[in-house]
Amino acid sequence: MQETSQPIQLDVNAYLQRIGYDGPLATSAQTLARLQECHLHTVPYENFDILHKIPLSLEIPDLYEKIVIRNRGGYCFELNALFSWLLRELGFPVTDYFARFWRDEPNLPPKRRHHVLKVETEGKFYLCDVGVGGIVPRKPIEMVEGLVQTQGNEGYKLEKVPEFGWMLYEKKKEQWREIFSFTEEPQLAKDYIMASFWCENAPESIFTKEAMAAIRTKDGRNSVSGKEFRIFIGEQVHAFSPSSKEEYKQALQTYFGIVLPDEAYHFF
Repeated sequence: MQETSQPIQLDVNAYLQRIGYDGPLATSAQTLARLQECHLHTVPYENFDILHKIPLSLEIPDLYEKIVIRNRGGYCFELNALFSWLLRELGFPVTDYFARFWRDEPNLPPKRRHHVLKVETEGKFYLCDVGVGGIVPRKPIEMVEGLVQTQGNEGYKLEKVPEFGWMLYEKKKEQWREIFSFTEEPQLAKDYIMASFWCENAPESIFTKEAMAAIRTKDGRNSVSGKEFRIFIGEQVHAFSPSSKEEYKQALQTYFGIVLPDEAYHFF
């Protein structure tokens, strides 16, 4: 978190400009879908502050300063918290939930360490999430059990399962696989502090091990894993590892719009 001498002025229009949204602001399903899609294409998922041992703040002014003013990204507890604030400012009813992230989890069942949103519009409820590094729905998922929802070449559905509530599935190679689950217990902002602290500091947390970044693009997506960049365009992928800190810095700015101070690259 960067210290500032003046209180942060929260500006919805500046946030909308940050995510490249210039459409209507009616509290409609269409507006909600476009807001989420714009967010995923402009605000990266990333953990560089965690690697640099900069304590995260989940306070809205601090998140706004980091993501909107400094053009950074974050992870679920940051991104979905600020997106939740934006939606509420625009007039959408929003409920915050805790989720268990099942995809790629070696020790099932997973702990609750993911933040997701339920948003109401036009008499329906939608699951919204702008805080995942892997492939997730680019548009909100209507909360109807068993309804298959196709987004481009991706397929998703929600089912209710014993013990874990709603489960979001993705279709991969003609099989349905779990992404995350959540129960409908509303959470307060303070409820995420302990989980976020664990993600920042626990030796076994994936966020403390190596650099992670991801962002959607019009042609696919970009990602970082450690020192390797992967640029996905359709079914093709171009992978490369910068040979110097300067090349890494340039690639990070080119593919994610992220600019970090020199001392943040100690992991290189």
